[in-house]
Order: sequence, then C-alpha cells, then structure tokens
Amino acid sequence: MSQATHFSEFIGTAEGAKILPLVRNGLPVGTVDRFIDSGAISAAELHELVLPRKTFANRRKLGRLTPEQSDRLVRVARVLAGAEDTFGARDIAHRWLRRPSDALEGAAPLTLLDTDEGARMVEALLLRIAHGIAA
Repeated sequence: MSQATHFSEFIGTAEGAKILPLVRNGLPVGTVDRFIDSGAISAAELHELVLPRKTFANRRKLGRLTPEQSDRLVRVARVLAGAEDTFGARDIAHRWLRRPSDALEGAAPLTLLDTDEGARMVEALLLRIAHGIAA
C-alpha cells in the first residue's frame, strides 16, 4: 500500500499536492479520530506526538487542528506509512516502530516523531533498510 493510500485513509485525498492546502488550513478534528480508528497508532501515542489531550479537546470544540498540529499529524502518518511500505506488513512495521533501535541510539523510532529532525532520522533508517544497507 502506498503512502498516498495511507493518507487517503484518514485525510480523504490520495494526492500529495492536495494535502498541503489541507495542512495549511488545518485538518478537520475528525481526521485525528479516523487515524486512531485505523489502528495505526494509539490515542496515547498520538496525543504525545501530535497534541496533548486537553489541547485536542479544545480543538474539537473549534472543529479544526492548527496548521502546526496538522503538519505533525501528517508527519507521523507519513513515517508510519513508510514503515509499513518498507516492511510490507502492518504488524511488523508497528513492532519495529515501538522497539528500541541501536541505529537510533537506543530510541524507539516512534518516540522520535515528535520533531521533524527525529522523523528525518527514522525515514533515513527506513531507506537504509529498504535498500538492504545494514541498519
């Protein structure tokens, strides 16, 4: 399944160019619910990486995430989709994301997705794995 397909599961579009304006305008709060319901990530993980529960409750009243929150949500979804593509199976990818990695100085890949730099490190590692380079 391609990354675009993963995004379409919870954003409603399969084209990357259409994601940017959605992020800039703030994704609908229901996007968070769909992402959690997809089973890709737990509510606790999502709220730790994207926005705290109390903030989410406030955003729910307003109906939209901020552009920054939307960007973090898409970043997490992109890396999760990349892991699923790399490993070819959702359950294997999800275990890998939650297991500490020597290549990431003992951090579990998922815990690094709270920053853009951390996400880049995880994506670089996934590329190395996908190309058979020792990770």
